[in-house]
Amino acid sequence: MGEGQPGAERITSAPIRSFVLRQGRMTPAQTRAFDTLFGRYGIPYTGTALDASAAFGRAAPLVFEIGSGMGETTFEIARVHPETNYLAAEVHLPGVGALLKRVEEAGLTNLRVIRHDAMEVLAHMIPDNTLAALHLFFPDPWPKKRHHKRRIVQPGFAALAARKLAPGGILHAATDWSEYAEWMLDVLRAEPLLENTAAGYAERPDARPLTKFERRGLGLGHPVHDLLFRRRA
Repeated sequence: MGEGQPGAERITSAPIRSFVLRQGRMTPAQTRAFDTLFGRYGIPYTGTALDASAAFGRAAPLVFEIGSGMGETTFEIARVHPETNYLAAEVHLPGVGALLKRVEEAGLTNLRVIRHDAMEVLAHMIPDNTLAALHLFFPDPWPKKRHHKRRIVQPGFAALAARKLAPGGILHAATDWSEYAEWMLDVLRAEPLLENTAAGYAERPDARPLTKFERRGLGLGHPVHDLLFRRRA
């Protein structure tokens, strides 16, 4: 794809509901973790600006993750970088329970979880110009053309993400769906407040650990693309 504006027939800026809520079956441990630990490590959705320093009990750079899944990557990144505050948004209860369990077992103090639509959290609870980074790892690619409007990466998302990032902050996205990677590249390149840190796709940073899912995909020959865009000053 070229550097120019993406074609209107491919990309929409309409409001996005990029996930299908599948509750899934929670294990007893996940249920127990959610019931007993959300009050300690969870943040309720309020629709009003979050005071991150109060929520974490300290002032530190803040990283927001959209869709933390089962929390494996989220947990590992937070564990390795205790100097940074991490806020993860996830709608699926089993994933939230699993992540809370990991946080408690490791005694992490720099990770909090919101169980809510991440786009609403980003729009209404994250103040502008505050994020050190925004993580979007392996979002649903919605591969069928008629479903492309449900992809989370759209011009409206790029503009919102850029506004929430502090100058110099990084939007880090990753996908194992090559066509979606091209789509992401087009959309993010078209956002004036963002600049690509690479000529195209970036090398996977050491800060993003490989997941079991990713290793399996790589073993099957599925390429993984990382995109690292910086908020302009």
